[in-house]
Amino acid sequence: MDFYIVSAFPEMVAGPLKQSMLKRAQDRGLVDYHFYNLRDYGIGKHQQIDDYPYGGGAGMVLKPEPIITCVEKIIESIPADSYKIIWLSPEGVTFQQKKAIELATCEHLILICGHYKGIDERVRIYFSPIDISIGNYILSSGEIAALVVIDSIVRLIPGVLNDFDSAMTDSFQSELLDYAHYTRPAIYRDMAVPEVLMKGNHAEIQAWRHKIATERTIKKKNTESDGK
Repeated sequence: MDFYIVSAFPEMVAGPLKQSMLKRAQDRGLVDYHFYNLRDYGIGKHQQIDDYPYGGGAGMVLKPEPIITCVEKIIESIPADSYKIIWLSPEGVTFQQKKAIELATCEHLILICGHYKGIDERVRIYFSPIDISIGNYILSSGEIAALVVIDSIVRLIPGVLNDFDSAMTDSFQSELLDYAHYTRPAIYRDMAVPEVLMKGNHAEIQAWRHKIATERTIKKKNTESDGK
């Protein structure tokens, strides 16, 4: 699987992708990361990539020409039906595990990272990308959101995790949150591991885990509905 990161600051993404699971996935030949610096497609001798917004207002807006030229350069070398373009934006649909599972089946993902005040709307009009938001809060840039999306997708690719079943039992893989986890020691500062986990009865353990996961899910939904 190939990721193409279109960014004004690709080094913000490159560093974390050289660590842990994300690096291991590339070392194993399961994914590849391609970085495209918008400055390389900038306008004029100063390689301008942003400008003042029409109509006035604070901040700068990423220009359409560098982004469109860059993305066109990417897609000219890959089959037309093998890629998806993702626009990371607060206006997008909130990213969830279901979307991560869907995107994990793609061969090529192009991620357009916003910066400054935003991106010229004509980029969206021209490409009709998938709009994705990672939550209702403000980040300094789309690069951070891109890392979240990449990480959630890469771990779903078979062969990336040494224990693939671990990914399949994570929170949000089903409708339930994850259950509580415990490891050694059995007692720490008077806090004991639940007895059911110590007995080795797999049916009882599964029942307990499902019960805890259900309780956590209900509690989270109630908390969100109360606005806490």
